[in-house]
Amino acid sequence: MVQRIFGLIVKELLALFQDKRSRFVVIGPPLIQLIIFGYAATFDVNRVAYAVYDEENSGASRDLLARFEGSRVFRCTGRIHSDEELAKVIDRKQALLVLHVGRNFSRDLFTAPPARLQAIVDGRNSNTAGILLGYVNQIVLDFNASWLPLHGIKPPPAVLQPRSWFNPNLESRWFIVPGLLATLTLVVSIMSVGLSVAREREAGTLDQLLVTPMRSWEIVVGKVVPGLFVAMGEVTLIFLAAILWFRIPFVGNLLALYVGLAFYSLATIGVGLTISSLSMTQQQALLGSFFFLSPAIVLSGFSTPIRNMPEVVQWLTLLNPLRYALVVVRRVFLEGAGFAEVWTEYIPMALIALATLLGAWWVFRRRVG
Repeated sequence: MVQRIFGLIVKELLALFQDKRSRFVVIGPPLIQLIIFGYAATFDVNRVAYAVYDEENSGASRDLLARFEGSRVFRCTGRIHSDEELAKVIDRKQALLVLHVGRNFSRDLFTAPPARLQAIVDGRNSNTAGILLGYVNQIVLDFNASWLPLHGIKPPPAVLQPRSWFNPNLESRWFIVPGLLATLTLVVSIMSVGLSVAREREAGTLDQLLVTPMRSWEIVVGKVVPGLFVAMGEVTLIFLAAILWFRIPFVGNLLALYVGLAFYSLATIGVGLTISSLSMTQQQALLGSFFFLSPAIVLSGFSTPIRNMPEVVQWLTLLNPLRYALVVVRRVFLEGAGFAEVWTEYIPMALIALATLLGAWWVFRRRVG
């Protein structure tokens, strides 16, 4: 029995890497997506075009506005001189932000604080507008902290001092790239295993396999193990790219990461094998795989928090193994978590793996065996 399964494992690995289409599916898309997401997908707001409407043009107003000019977040596109120009700049998207300093700004600093700086933001993109207002508020707070003591004015009794744990520079790449470790592993495991049975059915080798002494569960095991090897190899490739190329710090337990991703890979392999057993051709297997991948990624919390989703959808995410894998990857990568912190995520992934693998075996036996 062991020799039969081992022989099938070797055959599967050879078939996977000798076929051009299968080899491309395993290697090409993950590398392309890693580059695209690693560099292009970002929540950071940088080089934001803004205009200045300074009615006072005093030393205090120039001091405040200089802090925006020196920030890497903002890029000044020019000055305006009337309310009419202000509306046109926003309407035509020539600037996302207009900073309006009133003509009594300096006087109010000394005699009638607080002096007001008006920030007019293009609200058509609400997320970007909210982030911009946060940056503007932080620069104004820094201005107050330095300006008040210099002029003999007592600072406010309570001052907010923000500290960002696990990602001190608030770089979204630190959040996205570790998530790709789980997301791209999902793509590879689903696609590689999802093509296996359909490929053999198209090539006519499946009938030859069925007349051998191998039982249906042995065939399933012989197809699951190569998929696990490929998935863990993909994990290692993306892990090395994350820490060596993208410079994402890894501060957790490496074994805890691999154990969690092994359970996760088994769960996704079960889904891929089920899709493959149901498909008559490789094209159908590809379509079925993509049909599963899109909702799995959307409902995983990869880009949007699960707690922001409707309650019914949140319950649905409990069936998604990617949800738990992302928690393991990000906690181990950035928080320094070990087995004690992430073992609770292993349990649902193991249960999903058991259910999907048994389901794949049942479907294979009914449809093929």
